Amino acid sequence: MQTLIRLLMASVSLVILAISWLYLHVHSSITLPTTPYEFTIAPGSNLKQVAQQLSDAGLFPTKWSLIILARYRNQESAIKAGDYKLTESITQIELFDYLTQGDPKHTEIRFLDGWTFTQLRKTLNEHPAIQNRTDNLSEQQILQLIGASETNAEGLFFPDTYYFVRGNSDLDILRRAYQKMQNHLQTQWETRATSLPLSTPYEALILASIIEKETGIEKDRAEIAGVFINRLRKGMRLQTDPTVIYGMREQFDGNLRKRDLQTDHEYNTYTRIGLPPSPIAMPGLASIRAALNPAETESLYFVAKGNGESQFSTNLSDHNKAVNRYQKKSKQPDAAAN
Repeated sequence: MQTLIRLLMASVSLVILAISWLYLHVHSSITLPTTPYEFTIAPGSNLKQVAQQLSDAGLFPTKWSLIILARYRNQESAIKAGDYKLTESITQIELFDYLTQGDPKHTEIRFLDGWTFTQLRKTLNEHPAIQNRTDNLSEQQILQLIGASETNAEGLFFPDTYYFVRGNSDLDILRRAYQKMQNHLQTQWETRATSLPLSTPYEALILASIIEKETGIEKDRAEIAGVFINRLRKGMRLQTDPTVIYGMREQFDGNLRKRDLQTDHEYNTYTRIGLPPSPIAMPGLASIRAALNPAETESLYFVAKGNGESQFSTNLSDHNKAVNRYQKKSKQPDAAAN
């Protein structure tokens, strides 16, 4: 019995010593390799990988120091991926709390209203913190991988600033941007005006992309949407330059000529009635709202004034006068939306 008591007391003493050692150990200060010191916990890293990384960096004496601490705190899966920055001396327990509870620094990428998918891909490919997984993929392959049902990627991604941790893939960001566009589009579709000549949210997205390219002036956006809606209702051609320019692709040299407006292709809204087959850019939320809740107007024409604003007209005669006034001469002898 006495032997058993001695063994029990020895065990308790060892446990107390181990706990005391652990307490002192984790509350000891870390000598940073440099000040400030920055490091990244990659997405998907497990506890052993993180422990080895921080041990190799000298932030923990051995990888087991972090592993034991995580298991003692029952937080083996609590370390967050992200970019971290240490600016002053810190203890091991404080560093562990920072890794599990802190706010890691995130990297960002911004997609602008009116960008094409080509511009979006270029920005993704050039970002140094993003893992490129789409470089050799077609648009259709990319859309399949992010779960999109469409076959044309143009206009499907919502222009916004996206925050991510270093090492995220371009597919991760594209998936988020696609879903955000779908959410906005569906929300606005549910609150759309009645009797619009638009059959699907995708048609609304196409119209919104045209509105986006036609103006950056907030007060003109709904009125321009109203012009296009009126034309669609009447079966008139939209006659909007941005769709023609989009369809010309690399052939467009910055100067839109009369022969360009007369050359038929699927995006030429001077030669074809109705909407083009796809969006021509990424519309922002304001343009989506305008497409689905346009101004109630009798206008059928508009022309750029040269200062970003537009002059609206209800008939061809007044429109031609406006064209002569603001552009010195008419680009088309017949009706033109812009």
